[in-house]
Amino acid sequence: MKYMLIMRATDEAYAAMADVSMDEMIEKMGRFQEEMLRAGVLLAAEGLEDPAESVVVDHGSEPPIVTDGPYGETKELFGGFYLLNVSSREEAVEWAKRAPGTGPGFRTEIRRVSSIDEFPQDNPWIQKERAWREATGQL
Repeated sequence: MKYMLIMRATDEAYAAMADVSMDEMIEKMGRFQEEMLRAGVLLAAEGLEDPAESVVVDHGSEPPIVTDGPYGETKELFGGFYLLNVSSREEAVEWAKRAPGTGPGFRTEIRRVSSIDEFPQDNPWIQKERAWREATGQL
């Protein structure tokens, strides 16, 4: 099963990390990722750019309204993710507990990633997606 560990933090938590050296943070993250690679569970890991560089498309009107970041009413920002292939939610939780760069104001949301096999296989759009995934080596 695939699970996404979504790394979230408050503005204050990110500000508190400003004193941590980039080399130290990269080393901690590298060691964690290396551990997950050795265990065979890491599929992907990415960090996100500063929210001030973001764009938000609000679909609450027609046409949708596009505004520059940072996000408007959020209390926690999505800073990056790990995508894991593990045997259970409990295993995903155990990996999340060991993630580096955490402390007060940091949280990890864990969500299972749906498999294409869970959707109606007779649907033509699902069939097209399956063909695309097979052609690109994703299945």
